Amino acid sequence: MRVPLEVAASYRARTRGLLGRDTVEGAMLLTPAGGVHTFRMRMPIDVAYLDRRFTVLAVRTMAPGRLGRPRLRSRHVLEAAAGAMAGWGVRTGVRVAVERET
Repeated sequence: MRVPLEVAASYRARTRGLLGRDTVEGAMLLTPAGGVHTFRMRMPIDVAYLDRRFTVLAVRTMAPGRLGRPRLRSRHVLEAAAGAMAGWGVRTGVRVAVERET
């Protein structure tokens, strides 16, 4: 399944993430990242922690105002609207493919 993806690779983009948004189209990839928080978020989100090969280490749904536990082997974090990851089949052990549109 293809999902629209925003990539937040700069410090500023990673710090902002999905803060201040009411919805998200697709997902946002924070890279590099080992953990996230949902302080000042307006909506619950799904968070997938990915290793350096984009294999899912864990998936969590986080309510606004929470601090997620950092994952030691996590190199990337994928964020989406709560419930989206289950619908996409994103779960522990699955490898996520990130492709650029041409």
